[in-house]
Amino acid sequence: MARQGLYDRLPSPPVTPGMECAGVVEAVGEEVTDRKVGDKVMVLNRFGLWQEVAAVPASHTFLIPEGMSFEEAAALPVNYITAYMMLFDFGNLRPNQSVLIHAAAGGVGIAATQLCKTVKDVTVFGTASASKHETISEGGVTHPIDYRTKDYVEEVRKISPKGLDVILDPLGGSDTHKAYNLLKPMGKLITYGAANMLAGQKKNLLAVAKNWYHQFSIHTLSLIQGNKSVCGFHLGYLDGEMELITQAMNTIMDLYKEGKIKPRIDSTWHLEQVGDAMRKMQERNNIGKVILTTEPMPEEEKKEEPKKEDKKDDKKKDDKKKDDKKKDDGKKEEKKDDKKKEEPKKEEKKEEEKKEEVKKEEK
Repeated sequence: MARQGLYDRLPSPPVTPGMECAGVVEAVGEEVTDRKVGDKVMVLNRFGLWQEVAAVPASHTFLIPEGMSFEEAAALPVNYITAYMMLFDFGNLRPNQSVLIHAAAGGVGIAATQLCKTVKDVTVFGTASASKHETISEGGVTHPIDYRTKDYVEEVRKISPKGLDVILDPLGGSDTHKAYNLLKPMGKLITYGAANMLAGQKKNLLAVAKNWYHQFSIHTLSLIQGNKSVCGFHLGYLDGEMELITQAMNTIMDLYKEGKIKPRIDSTWHLEQVGDAMRKMQERNNIGKVILTTEPMPEEEKKEEPKKEDKKDDKKKDDKKKDDKKKDDGKKEEKKDDKKKEEPKKEEKKEEEKKEEVKKEEK
């Protein structure tokens, strides 16, 4: 959304995106006492972390626990803080409850599923394409639903006719209406995105307008009479609440040390490949987190890029050869036609010559 100009917490270009990263402290300010050079830390910031060196407030850093890789550390802050605060601060998740998680194979989806498993007998409904069902089921989703071929509302109602206790909604638009209607009495809807605004690699104004037109709106009396609650969550607007975030992060770190949660890395890309990494996410081909690394791209991989260009050049050459061949064939056909046209003329000439000869003989 940030790349298409739909994320209002990112300043106008030129700007470096990136809300989270992991690395080693290279220098500290004079008044910093709880961090030192050489500390391995993960970082949460409003933006500016897709780069080799970043300057951030010490309060925005968290020590990486023993045994956690830099890739896992970079994958943890945004997804797990978001999932934790929605499920437990807003959702008040308790044993024997039910939760619907959209995009269950994405970063937040996997984090939320793992956190649900820390509570006894929680039933998890998760939407994802069919090819990802095996993975999310192994991760803790009780009822995977293929949103591309089935109506997830109908599928949920078949299993839980009364509805659900907690719904995490990153979609917006008409799906927020569906989510509200799926809630049980005392159920909680937490909306935290508007993914329905995205419809391709470039901004689609029609998709944006459609999403806004279907935006969910409700009167407070309806909430009272329905005994339901609707909450909104946006981690980007909590950048001034680091004490609150640190409390959540401390609990998340404890769960990691206990082996109850573990970030899933889908793939790692070099900064030079950021376009391909973003494309993979937007086409929904990832299961888990897509990571960018500042390590230099190996020479072998760099050599492969020109090879792709060479293939394109070869294809152009082949196409040119085909075009040239077609032209040559056309010329040959034209020559044949000309030859055919000349044949009658030659015959006429021969006839005239014969007539001349006859006249001469008569004389």
